[in-house]
Amino acid sequence: MTGPAAQAVPGMLADAAAGEADGAAPPSPPPPITAGLSRRTLVGFVAMVFGMFMAILDIQIVASSLRQIQAGVAASADEIVWVQTSYLIAEVVMIPLSGYLTRLLSTRVLFTGSALGFTLMSFMCAQSTSLEELVLWRTLQGFVGGGMIPTVFATSFTAFPPARRAPVTVVIGLVATLGPTVGPTLGGYLTEQFSWHWLFLINLVPGLLVASIVWKCIDIDKPNPSLLKGIDIPGIVLMALFLGSLDYVIEEGAREQWFQDETIRNFALLALVAGAAFLWRMFTYAKPIVDLRTLRNGNFAMGSIYGFVIGIGLYGSVYMLPLYLGQVRGLNAQQIGATMVITGLCQFLSSPLAGMLSSRMDVRKVLAIGFGLLAISFYISVPVTADWQFDQLLVPQMLRGAGLMFCIIPITSLAMGTLPPEQVPNASGLFNLMRNLGGAFGLAGINTLITERMALHGRVLYDWIDPTRPVVQDWMASVGDRVAAGTGGDSATAALPVLAATIQQQATVMTFSDLFLAMGVLFTAGLLTLPFVKRPVLRGGPVADAH
Repeated sequence: MTGPAAQAVPGMLADAAAGEADGAAPPSPPPPITAGLSRRTLVGFVAMVFGMFMAILDIQIVASSLRQIQAGVAASADEIVWVQTSYLIAEVVMIPLSGYLTRLLSTRVLFTGSALGFTLMSFMCAQSTSLEELVLWRTLQGFVGGGMIPTVFATSFTAFPPARRAPVTVVIGLVATLGPTVGPTLGGYLTEQFSWHWLFLINLVPGLLVASIVWKCIDIDKPNPSLLKGIDIPGIVLMALFLGSLDYVIEEGAREQWFQDETIRNFALLALVAGAAFLWRMFTYAKPIVDLRTLRNGNFAMGSIYGFVIGIGLYGSVYMLPLYLGQVRGLNAQQIGATMVITGLCQFLSSPLAGMLSSRMDVRKVLAIGFGLLAISFYISVPVTADWQFDQLLVPQMLRGAGLMFCIIPITSLAMGTLPPEQVPNASGLFNLMRNLGGAFGLAGINTLITERMALHGRVLYDWIDPTRPVVQDWMASVGDRVAAGTGGDSATAALPVLAATIQQQATVMTFSDLFLAMGVLFTAGLLTLPFVKRPVLRGGPVADAH
């Protein structure tokens, strides 16, 4: 996911900074958001925001329905994560291309094409009968859908003057953060009431409406075919090979015993070679698809790293909680979605406050609040048990929802605030690329930890449950008598399946406890680095092209 709130914030903050000049009078209230805009353009922009919401929503709409999809396409529990990861990786490849494609094709053509492609790929996802088919269509869905997200940012800069961007920032930020959180809730409802196919079929009518409205209402720039002369095709290919290979190694490494597997070794070598070639290309080509020289700015580099971390937190938390609720608590998709709606509600309620504080105080302090809330939300989840209900999950989710909003907006201003206006277009794409990478590799890392920690805790528990110990013998006898009384079986062996299931459940709970602790440590580390980050000094106004 990209950070929609993030990209519009620099302009809003620059406007606020302009009014803080020495001796300047307090700025007058901004005119209405619609002032100076045609109704046609405003309607088209609203349709674009809705299209962006669809693209962001679909990253996590499958999160609470993975078991149902797994059964529908005959996939294993380890393989089904590719339904999410493939979408994210494809979106990562598209994000840095969107700025170039907007200038080449125009906003109207690119967004309409992306919306139509997204709609078609959604239909193909619903028709899938195997994991291979579904991953293919999800990859294409993520690629074409990724073109809609940065294009909305660009339009918010080109269609809205600086004095009217603050409310646009709030709307875009809300859409960006609510999408991944609301996804499991909506997905769970659709799966339980209809079937998992409706996770994708729901996009058909809205997708066609968005495409038609944008085509008719948006006409803010013109295509520039001359840009074809400078397209960095080798850079695009190298980037796709690098990101795809690296994610495959991380995702499949733990299950395949890492470099003991020949396929893992081959993809690791491909990632290393493609990554080195990609970096060389970006630093030596005259018109690189991603200008990495912007990372020489220390605050931008730190902001990009923080964006990567937030990607892990945003997508990781939305991925872990449905797994816990499904595997440990045994909830269905609709119940999982209803439990997770609290995070989205708190994001909604905290977004205006986070935006206001980010424009009025040192963004490092706002970011410290966000990191602190996220760390606490994960730390208080560490004592998780198999019996946790909605009440025990309520406070962690509330803190997590507010913490995400208090991170997303200030991280962007931290990254962009020290850049001169001419560097902002490229920096925006690179910054959002880092966030999506954080989400993709966060999911892969979480699954690696699940595989390793589950095996470790299982071994420890089996070693601890020594059948010669009196307490274990008493438990086995008691459970065996009860089970045998109900089934008429042998009490001596009736307790064995119960014991195995209990060990599996407890190993799973201990694994999730480890995951929560790891996430808490991650955000604590982020908090501890803030004193070493310079306060961003806001520069100039926003540029016309937000890519």
